[in-house]
Amino acid sequence: MAMEDKHNLKDNKELQPLLVFGPPTIFPVFEAENSHKYRFLKAFSSKVPLHQFLTEQKVDPSSIQAILCNPSQKVSADAIRLLPSLGIIVTPSAGTDHIDLVECSRHSIQVASTAGDHAGDVADMAVGLLLDLVCKISAADRHVRKRGPSMPLNLSFGFKLKGKRVGIIGLGKIGTAVAERLEAFGCRMMYNSRNEKAFISYPFYSNVVELAGDSDVLVVCCALNEETRHIVNREVMLALGKDGFIVNVGRGALIDENELVQCLMKGEIGGAGLDVFENEPIVPTHLFSLDNVVLSPHNSAFTSDFFHESCKLAAETLQVFFSSSS
Repeated sequence: MAMEDKHNLKDNKELQPLLVFGPPTIFPVFEAENSHKYRFLKAFSSKVPLHQFLTEQKVDPSSIQAILCNPSQKVSADAIRLLPSLGIIVTPSAGTDHIDLVECSRHSIQVASTAGDHAGDVADMAVGLLLDLVCKISAADRHVRKRGPSMPLNLSFGFKLKGKRVGIIGLGKIGTAVAERLEAFGCRMMYNSRNEKAFISYPFYSNVVELAGDSDVLVVCCALNEETRHIVNREVMLALGKDGFIVNVGRGALIDENELVQCLMKGEIGGAGLDVFENEPIVPTHLFSLDNVVLSPHNSAFTSDFFHESCKLAAETLQVFFSSSS
């Protein structure tokens, strides 16, 4: 090995190790901006168990104090227990359901989201998906691209958004931002949440089935946990009805995806706009041929502003952690 290569290898090993799961969408930028600070251990690129990966990298598990991750790869209890010095897990996502929070609490490990305030971006996507569904924008685009000069305009009509009754599941920052935007279109808002919100004039429903029965549209944007998994099930979809639309910008598992596919194929609901899926990155292939479905690859928050802010927050969070632990 050349002297320069030996020197670079030594320098690399002396950098602070940072274990990377996922990888986060921000990682290419984060890596380029912080390669002088960290030795990036790219567990996402390895198919072997974590302990074997670390052995191959000649890394002592006890030397790892931080993980950078995203929802595409879980940080399990086994992974956490393997790393006795782990002190912080940083994720650029708003949700933390990919991290075993119980195990983190047991070991006093910080969990930091660097998503920043992207509620407006996600709300914009939710409204965009709904507009696409009711106006049949994507369906019309596909029709125009395939239509020959002699083909008839064989396209069903869209719907007026004004006056639609919209039920929001999860009236947090994102849900509130969705409601504010849709009010401007003349929609009538109602909501389901863990608790009724003080000073909110929208009708509150403690039961999601009843909310669906009184809605033309359901917008799903609550957090995913054991209580909310499959909160939109077949009963909810049937209550929404054959003219109802579902938009999901929360987490894929908030909806029973198998039942959703069946309801869409049988015409038991009117359509769906989906930015998230239950088994990402896998998307049910039956959805691809449906004109009443609009799909997006979980990118509702991915604006250039988001990347810049999230990279900056992740770097600052890790810097503060290592400074305080040194």
